[in-house]
Amino acid sequence: MTTLDSPVESVEAVLRDTGRAVRRAMLDAIPDGEPHDWLYGPVRDYPMRAGKAIRPALCIAACCSFGGEQSDALPLAVSIELMHNAFLIHDDIADGSEQRRGKPTLPETAGTAIALNAGDALAVVSQQVLRRHLRTLDRDLAERVHAEFDTMAMRTLEGQATELGWRRDHTGDLTPEDYLDLIMHKTCWYTTIHPLRVGALIGARGDVDLRPMVRFGFHLGAAFQIQDDVLNLTGDEEQYGKEINGDLYEGKRTLPLIHLMANATGADRATVDSYIAMDREQRSADIVGAMRSMMDAYGSIDFTLEYARGIASEAYDAFDAAFASAAPSAHRDFVRDLIPYMLNRRG
Repeated sequence: MTTLDSPVESVEAVLRDTGRAVRRAMLDAIPDGEPHDWLYGPVRDYPMRAGKAIRPALCIAACCSFGGEQSDALPLAVSIELMHNAFLIHDDIADGSEQRRGKPTLPETAGTAIALNAGDALAVVSQQVLRRHLRTLDRDLAERVHAEFDTMAMRTLEGQATELGWRRDHTGDLTPEDYLDLIMHKTCWYTTIHPLRVGALIGARGDVDLRPMVRFGFHLGAAFQIQDDVLNLTGDEEQYGKEINGDLYEGKRTLPLIHLMANATGADRATVDSYIAMDREQRSADIVGAMRSMMDAYGSIDFTLEYARGIASEAYDAFDAAFASAAPSAHRDFVRDLIPYMLNRRG
């Protein structure tokens, strides 16, 4: 019988090892000349901070599961992680976030303009790393990998645009299905689907059916994002690495908020409607505290946790289909173990 108990220690050991290797490779890829204080120093800031390393670890594990070696996938994993760090800087600017990986965000320390430029530079370096690796592949495989990167970038930007649009237009009439469509684009494609697909593509030298990776990557990425929504409300700030209740200040349409919007009644509903109509700078600690308390009262967090368990349970069948042609291995086991890990992580 399948359980959602997670082998946390073994998963985190792989993530730590992968994170160290990828951070070294990212820093090697980033120029370290002038102007250092205004560009290359800020560009190196986020890559120097230890992140979760889920994306590069998935890419490498998928590659090795389908017959490749870590060295085959490492450049792709580095390119993915560099682009991830670029997205993080831009997200922190758009969201007005104060903390990232346990430290002040780059916009807080360097200012918006320099942070924006650093994010752009990371995206450029990511593409440099990718292009250098594609030159080592045969033409057809290189074109397929490049197309995967293009698709990932556009899906992510579409998701980000949708989230920002909901916030700008004070959209409140949303369902869990709307939320799943959002995170399919904004989170799942570049967090799980893309790393899985390009890793398997490289490992199998193009001889693999990538279609089942979409369903598996969706369920795995959704479990990751839903848990992130909960941690933003209930987590330990030191472990989580970002400010608690930051999503509420920003007005992000997370699953707990969507549940609350659909279920609040009477005076509570009026408070929710008032909150939705506000811009970030208007949301005081009192209004955010009231929203957080209502989430407990209406069972929004319990609903979200149960929803996440359902999503994760579906991921097991999706995994079996996606990895049906992969021989048993520690790499394959690691990918499967990520399913419960997504629900049990604390940071």
